[in-house]
Amino acid sequence: MIDTLLRDLRQPEYIHVLINPLPIYGLAMGWVGLVIALFLRSRRAQIATLAIVLISAASAWPVYEFGQQAYDRVLSMTDEDGKAWLDAHEDRAEDLIYSFYALALLSVVAILVPMKWPRSSVPLALAVIILGVVVIGIGAYIAQAGGKIRHREFRNESPPPKSASVNSTASVTTDTLATAAFASDN
Repeated sequence: MIDTLLRDLRQPEYIHVLINPLPIYGLAMGWVGLVIALFLRSRRAQIATLAIVLISAASAWPVYEFGQQAYDRVLSMTDEDGKAWLDAHEDRAEDLIYSFYALALLSVVAILVPMKWPRSSVPLALAVIILGVVVIGIGAYIAQAGGKIRHREFRNESPPPKSASVNSTASVTTDTLATAAFASDN
């Protein structure tokens, strides 16, 4: 049993699936706690919940990294529709990961700045709440495509089309090869 667990922990796709709920669920819990802390007007509760938001937002980085490492292995196990969802999941994560980093940074600012300027605590906490709800939505958007990669039962819509950059690159490459072949024949 221990050998199996250790083998699983060496697989990036396993680690990705294991930790990918942390950013969304952790942010949601931290967000609820921060709203409560604001209503209670408790700076200590704000600091505790801002720390939860910070840790949860920062956990998006290893989720992203393990997802990148797992791409080829998951691609080899997936059907055609799953491949389209995998590409959409990767594109969404690559484009939107920075929102998690911004929230983590804002959380650090909301913890530290009020130590010097106490009146900034409520506006900064409100900024974390607003950005937090946006980032939770972004996380759900990324996860929505991820859940459809291997779970056919969640595929209640057509797979997303290939991204324009992939299609245009293939088109340019094909045109370039055709032109080169034509030039070599003449």
